[in-house]
Amino acid sequence: MSRNARNNDTTRPRKSGAAKARRLLEHRKRLVSLGVSEEDVLHMPHDRIRDLLGHPKALKRALAAK
Repeated sequence: MSRNARNNDTTRPRKSGAAKARRLLEHRKRLVSLGVSEEDVLHMPHDRIRDLLGHPKALKRALAAK
């Protein structure tokens, strides 16, 4: 058996750039559907978008308080 067959670091699939762009677009659409303005979403870094999507109820509460 080859050494690389047992090494999961070299055999696991990598994320493609197209998949990453598609995922980012989907996350932006989800934030807009939750009530965040589209302009605000466009200026957010992706890690902030992911943080907000992790707590949708808290996000809705914060937007309702505005």
